[in-house]
Amino acid sequence: MIVFGLGNPGAKYGKTRHNVGFMTLERMAAFYGMKMRRRCFCRYRWATDGDFRIVEPLTYMNNSGLVFPGLVKGEDKVVVIVDNMDLPVGKLRIRNGGSSAGHNGLKSIIGAIGEDFIRIYIGIGRPPAGVKVPQYVLSEFSAEDSILLEQVFAEAVMAVDKIRRGEDWNAVIQRANSFSAVRS
Repeated sequence: MIVFGLGNPGAKYGKTRHNVGFMTLERMAAFYGMKMRRRCFCRYRWATDGDFRIVEPLTYMNNSGLVFPGLVKGEDKVVVIVDNMDLPVGKLRIRNGGSSAGHNGLKSIIGAIGEDFIRIYIGIGRPPAGVKVPQYVLSEFSAEDSILLEQVFAEAVMAVDKIRRGEDWNAVIQRANSFSAVRS
């Protein structure tokens, strides 16, 4: 199994809405006691635990698919963690297969390996009136939303762990898709 978290490289983007995939992988690496590594001139960071791998493409969001052909083998189960504006902050959704729904990172991946992979969507909400999408996805979360996100990240890590352990797929989807973070 190989889990990709999408985002943009560099401290400038580290806490932005577009980087929830990277943020989730950071929590996942800590959960499994894995250390993210990068070789010189490598277009991704990764960590491994046997046949379980987590990967952060460093090609910027819209070119995420560039790293897939060299990493994904025919029998690999692929999971992609990505932001979704159609979900409010505090929600996540899991889907197997489908289109890009207009997400350029997913378009790039579909162009590289096709549509047959699991998506874990992390809700980032819609931009407020007058704010353009690029400006919004490259903005940081409020302190209140950050608290909700920590709950979502934990739930996403648990979902991946259940998929990894081969738990009932329908139960994993039902739990994740009905999850809603609680404001304190």
